[in-house]
Amino acid sequence: MAIDDLLNEHEQSERVRGWVRSNAIGLIGGVGLGLGAIFGWQWWQGQRTQAQMGASVRYAQAIDAFESGALPPDKGRGTIAALGKSNPTLGTLAALQLAKAQAESGKRDDAIATLRNLREVDADLRPIVRQRLARLLIDAGKPKDALPLLDDDKNPSMLDVRGDARFALGERALAQKDYLKALALVDVADPEHRLLTLKLIEAGGTPPHTEDKT
Repeated sequence: MAIDDLLNEHEQSERVRGWVRSNAIGLIGGVGLGLGAIFGWQWWQGQRTQAQMGASVRYAQAIDAFESGALPPDKGRGTIAALGKSNPTLGTLAALQLAKAQAESGKRDDAIATLRNLREVDADLRPIVRQRLARLLIDAGKPKDALPLLDDDKNPSMLDVRGDARFALGERALAQKDYLKALALVDVADPEHRLLTLKLIEAGGTPPHTEDKT
């Protein structure tokens, strides 16, 4: 190896050492920040998991209380609101369970209030909440109040309930249209198809002809 080459390697080595000395604090700080970010993420994930587990426990306790009738409506709605803030899905499910327990125990107005007062609603469960509330309103003799809740023409269950509201209002022609729309969205083999057909006939409509595929 030539002397010039050795000098070049020595110069390069010294330059590297000098750069490391000059940037040592920055390097150590960068490593520290990286480790801090990792530990911070793990801590946050742990806190989140604990919060979710706590919400699940509160949900299970609330459901037991709802079903046993041990929780008054006001306290029940407070529990639902607290669950909704930490976990909208559990809060919505708890409201549906409370309303179900109230309706089954003859407290229909309480069930209506529970669903109407629900603020934190899980987006995926919103159609179910609306349908349940609409059915309770129809049962309470308030089908007109139920109609604004039933605005999805692509949801067969919602169309079904809307047909019921129309039928309760004496609007048989409109009820027939809703039942027909729902039938078009439901598979013939689905039990709901048979129920919709019976409702359509009761409303004075004629079921659509279905071809025999056998």
